[in-house]
Amino acid sequence: MNVSKLSGFASISLEEMNGVSLLKRVDTKFLTTNSELSKLLPLLYSDYQILEINENRLMNYSTLYFDTKDLRCYMEHHNGKAKRHKIRIRRYVESDICFLEVKEKQNSGMTNKVRCSIDDFETDLSPKSKKFIESATKKNWKLEPALHNYFKRFTLVNTQRSERVTIDTGLEYKTDSITKQFKNVVVIEVKQEKQNTRTPIYSILKSNRIRTVSFSKYCMGVTNIFSGIKANKFKELNLKINQLNN
Repeated sequence: MNVSKLSGFASISLEEMNGVSLLKRVDTKFLTTNSELSKLLPLLYSDYQILEINENRLMNYSTLYFDTKDLRCYMEHHNGKAKRHKIRIRRYVESDICFLEVKEKQNSGMTNKVRCSIDDFETDLSPKSKKFIESATKKNWKLEPALHNYFKRFTLVNTQRSERVTIDTGLEYKTDSITKQFKNVVVIEVKQEKQNTRTPIYSILKSNRIRTVSFSKYCMGVTNIFSGIKANKFKELNLKINQLNN
């Protein structure tokens, strides 16, 4: 991606953006490439502001996903369970903050995210963290670290309505022994209180034939890192991702 393209946006601070944090929301995702993204960004300048923290617009994110030994979170997503969870610790590098986060996909299609601040990554979850997860999910888990994920993100905020757009590049996954990179894949995620397809980002993506996809960073990482797991549901999406990455 041509980073200079980000300079065309007016900036918004983290404090100003908190008014559209949208922890309970509808998420809609799209996939494209770095070159295509560079063409699209100038079309958004007049309708969106960009999050800026300490003069940084492109932020680094580091994530550690947790799952059970038999990958229960992954399998619930793969098998199409309507109500399911993702559990992770995420460090927002430029902000120098770290959160334990639980995302719940609800039967209605809404995504609800709850989080608590923690000092740093925990490979062995503390009693406090375990209690938070149990309270958020109403389940008793036996969790262990499953997968590391790294990417760069910039965040756009609609100037007229409650809508955020996160754009992720440079996806990388790691376990202790394996690394997988998707350097040319771009993940665009539109976050709204309820889905509204009449916003500028939707119009521009549609006119450029970029269509919605069902995409989970965690599940894509698992299917590309782990061997011998059920992955039929993600076969077509994996083909698309690897085509975009070339």
